[in-house]
Amino acid sequence: MDLNQKVALVTGGTRGIGLATVRLLAEQGTKVYMTARSQPSEDLQAYIDNTSNVVFASMDIADADSVQQVVNQIIETDTAIDILVNNAGITKDMLLTRMKLEDFEQVVNVNLVGTFNVTKAVLKGMQKKRQGAIVNISSISGTNGNAGQANYSASKAGIIGLTKTTAREGIRRNVRCNAIAPGMIETDMTDKLSDKIKTSIEESIPAHRFGKPEEIAQTVQFLIENEFITGQTIVVDGGMTI
Repeated sequence: MDLNQKVALVTGGTRGIGLATVRLLAEQGTKVYMTARSQPSEDLQAYIDNTSNVVFASMDIADADSVQQVVNQIIETDTAIDILVNNAGITKDMLLTRMKLEDFEQVVNVNLVGTFNVTKAVLKGMQKKRQGAIVNISSISGTNGNAGQANYSASKAGIIGLTKTTAREGIRRNVRCNAIAPGMIETDMTDKLSDKIKTSIEESIPAHRFGKPEEIAQTVQFLIENEFITGQTIVVDGGMTI
């Protein structure tokens, strides 16, 4: 798929992996709609204002009506969505025996149900056009599990299952769907860790460092452009899960 003059929707696009993906796709000539629940910062708004092919839209992925409204607006303006990157997600970490039910449900509702909501809203248009690429951001917590992340791990594992089913249903009309399972990446989530914990984690990674959001964005681009890959989960973790 040639990225030039395509239309992309990137959820959770205002920071971290999402923002790196927005920037990379925009550089390739893609018109990118970046979404988030909160408004962009002043610096980010300045970037949007100075980049002709990047548009911000407020959207709550856990609210199916909010999702459909934004998708409808994009289609009215640009006819179709060619690329979807489901990146938005939250964490509420706690040991399983201490985790509140509402915290488990909220994380699953945003991360997994939210991915379902956006995919469902976009998929029909892709199938009608007989072209589309979907990339879901999962996690090695979804492939391997992680202590203190029962809710997050369950949601990210669910995304992998959703990816495979979407791929099987979509390929009949030339719509591909893949997932990426990042390891420890330099984002707002990992910034919350203490220096001691960061150092300990880095020592456990064969690459001896955290990944960069841009490295995940590069993998997103690869999965969009390669038209013979679908239903796969690409682990990008510096060898952490070898």
